[in-house]
Amino acid sequence: MPTSGDHQHPFATGKLITTCVLGGAAAVGLSFYLTRRDRPSSRDGRPVRVYMDGCFDMMHYGHCNALRQARALGDQLVVGVVSDAEIIANKGPPVTPLKERMIMVSAVKWVDEVIPDAPYAITEEFMKKLFDEYKIDYIIHGDDPCVLPDGTDAYALAKKAGRYKQIKRTEGVSSTDIVGRMLLCVRERSVSDTQNHSTLQRQFSSGRSPKFDDGGSDSGTRISHFLPTSRRIVQFSNGKGPVPDARIVYIDGAFDLFHAGHVEILRIARGLGDFLLVGIHTDHTVSTKRGTHRPIMNLHERSLSVLACRYVDEVIIGAPWEVSRDMITTFNISLVVHGTVAENNDFQKEEENPYAVPINMGIFQILDSTLDITTTTIIRRILANHEAYQKRNEKKVASEKRYYEDKTFVSGD
Repeated sequence: MPTSGDHQHPFATGKLITTCVLGGAAAVGLSFYLTRRDRPSSRDGRPVRVYMDGCFDMMHYGHCNALRQARALGDQLVVGVVSDAEIIANKGPPVTPLKERMIMVSAVKWVDEVIPDAPYAITEEFMKKLFDEYKIDYIIHGDDPCVLPDGTDAYALAKKAGRYKQIKRTEGVSSTDIVGRMLLCVRERSVSDTQNHSTLQRQFSSGRSPKFDDGGSDSGTRISHFLPTSRRIVQFSNGKGPVPDARIVYIDGAFDLFHAGHVEILRIARGLGDFLLVGIHTDHTVSTKRGTHRPIMNLHERSLSVLACRYVDEVIIGAPWEVSRDMITTFNISLVVHGTVAENNDFQKEEENPYAVPINMGIFQILDSTLDITTTTIIRRILANHEAYQKRNEKKVASEKRYYEDKTFVSGD
């Protein structure tokens, strides 16, 4: 087992199946927080290997929680990431290409291996490959139905084979919601100058618009169902602080629409020390600095997405904009870092530089970002295919509405 500083890039092996290396702190968190009730056992005493697939487009904390639950049903979690071609054929164009989706899935702390270009539906041939070649014991999916364009169940064969296990759908978020919030930005530009700034910001980060809250057919988004709980934060946390004399690295930001660019800069930052502390700015701070329609996702949603990343040891939920000397002392920070690719890189020109203190202390470092992706990049992708995503969302909103109307209690976490 590597030490906590030995984090490896998820694509370093260059193999078809990517093995993700768990750092020491992350490994401790896994063993402590994953529940094992109702976990199946293998027939021959070897580790139980479970498989979960998905598009993982616009990856969010709901995807991460599904992977956490799946991992709790076995000893090793193998994740299949559906190809771009399969997504286009079954759902329409993905927002994030396969390479970025692979980075995102590989960075989730509960994932052990990743298979690229997985099929959208579990075919007999692919299921045999999973069982024989990858030694998969069970195939996992959420309790929400996954129906193919022809109306059939995508997991029918796995269920028939008796190798299917179900987890609870994570309430309060879906890719449809997130895309809807961005589409809302287009529709609401005309009222941005007439509505109160803080009111508009709250509506946007919760996926809410008074014009479209009547439940009519034109509604491209809805009020968020996300209800943050302390238990969910504990489930996502590593549950372990830094060891004595650890080199603590600090990086802060909005981390809105958590994407591959975020993951890569966190990976680089984590490699510079023994413990990575991430500051998540408040909704008000993000809105003030980046405009009324930001953030797309609220503080707790953004915090969970960052917490699920294997390179992150701890987060500050609602970090201050300025890094003060008191904060550096309180958290024993050794190094403060910032990436070259960010929404705002003019901080050194600002009258009140948020990094003035660490710069004066000689503990500030600019990191070269490996991917030229920002939250604005993701939003622009949505807007460039506005009509296609609008049509897809209209169909999805109808099924989402039926789901919530027919919803009954399901035990699990």
